[in-house]
Amino acid sequence: MNASTNKVAQKLQMTSSGFTLIELMVTIAVLAIIVSIAAPSISTQLANQRVKSTTATLANALKEAKAESIIRRQNVTVTYSNTLNTITLTGRNSAVIATYNVNSKSTVSQDITPTTVTQVVFQPNKLISGASTEVVYTICDSGSSNETPRQVRINSIANINITNAGSC
Repeated sequence: MNASTNKVAQKLQMTSSGFTLIELMVTIAVLAIIVSIAAPSISTQLANQRVKSTTATLANALKEAKAESIIRRQNVTVTYSNTLNTITLTGRNSAVIATYNVNSKSTVSQDITPTTVTQVVFQPNKLISGASTEVVYTICDSGSSNETPRQVRINSIANINITNAGSC
C-alpha cells in the first residue's frame, strides 16, 4: 500500500512541476505588446514633467528676484545661461544672490521687447527695467516633440504669469 501511494505522489510532482515553454513564450509576447503600447506615453509624460519642473524653477527664481529687489532696495538681475543651464540672480556689484539649475534636456528661449535686452532687472519700485512691454520665456523639452510648451510672462510692472502656450 505504501508503494502505490509513493507512485501517485511522484506522478503528481512530475506533471505539475512548472510552466511549459509555450506558456512562457505567450506570456512574454503579451508583456512585450503591453510595453510597446505604454512606452511612448511614458516618454511624453516624462517630457511634460521636465517642462513643468523647469517652468516652476524659472517662475520661483523670478519671484525671488522680485522679492529680493524690494527687500534689499536695489536692482536684482536675472540671467539665464543656455550653456550652463542655470538661472543666476545677482545684486549690487554683481554679487550672486542665488543660482538655480535647470534640467539639461529643457530648453528655455527668451523673447524680450526690445530684443537687445538679454536679462531681466527687477527694480525696488516693483518694475522691470530694460523691457518696454513684457518678457516671455518659452520652455520646451529637447527629448520629445509631443510635449506642451509653457511660457512664463513678466509684464512691465513685474507680474509673473505661467501659461500653456508657445511653440518649440
